[in-house]
Amino acid sequence: MPKKPRQKQPTLADLRLEIDRIDAAMHELLLERGEIIDTLIAVKKTQEVGSAFRPAREAEMMRRLVQRHRGNLPLDTAESIWRVIIATFTYVQAPFSVHADLSAGDALMRDSARFHFGFTVPFVPHAGAASVVAAVSESKGDLGLVPAFATAGAGPWWAALEFDTAPKIIARLPFVERPNHPAALPVFVVSRVSADAMVTETEVWSVRVAGWNAASVNSVAEHADVVAVPDRAFDGAALLVSVERGDIKAVEKALVKIGASIRSTALVGSHATRYTVP
Repeated sequence: MPKKPRQKQPTLADLRLEIDRIDAAMHELLLERGEIIDTLIAVKKTQEVGSAFRPAREAEMMRRLVQRHRGNLPLDTAESIWRVIIATFTYVQAPFSVHADLSAGDALMRDSARFHFGFTVPFVPHAGAASVVAAVSESKGDLGLVPAFATAGAGPWWAALEFDTAPKIIARLPFVERPNHPAALPVFVVSRVSADAMVTETEVWSVRVAGWNAASVNSVAEHADVVAVPDRAFDGAALLVSVERGDIKAVEKALVKIGASIRSTALVGSHATRYTVP
């Protein structure tokens, strides 16, 4: 049988031409995406109002990115590129600012904000979660970033989210958690979005209790992620409870079982289930 002809080994010049071709194609695709966004803006003017941020869609997009990722390109790089693309085009649709609570550290919060929203979206620093919530409450579509375990300040910052007209917790960042994530600080996103844009896999509740003690922490931790601060009004604690949808009753039972009295509960937001990869 005749031997198959050897394939010519590509030269460095050939490979660089291929890279240039791919770069140009990627740029054209971004421009094409921009054209679709222009059409989307026109459609939304008649069909939708409010923030263009869509936490349910973004969480699903980032999960799909991880599931299809392969090769030697670090996942950190792929995720950061997609985050900048998504956030920037969201900003093009409806300009917004990101208000950030720096109480957990300036560098950590800036890393999170820039990783998830890029450099085009304006960054507004604040010295506390309450200030962030106040700024978002006065805006039409701005986002607020608060460390998920923030307890600094005069009291439970999430109490301001209990009212029907208040903004809510709509997402938890990063969307994809993993060891050594470049923006690993757990952050709640607070904003106003339409009901159909919310993701409700995990509910976030404001719970006020009397009779809170060290044993209470262990009891509730079996069912939910909990942030607790002293609550002088009830001589107990104000809790921020993140629990799987519908499981707040299990948390309430656990509290009652150890002798705590539940004074009030209010749903203050929701977000996608925490998505972790090795």
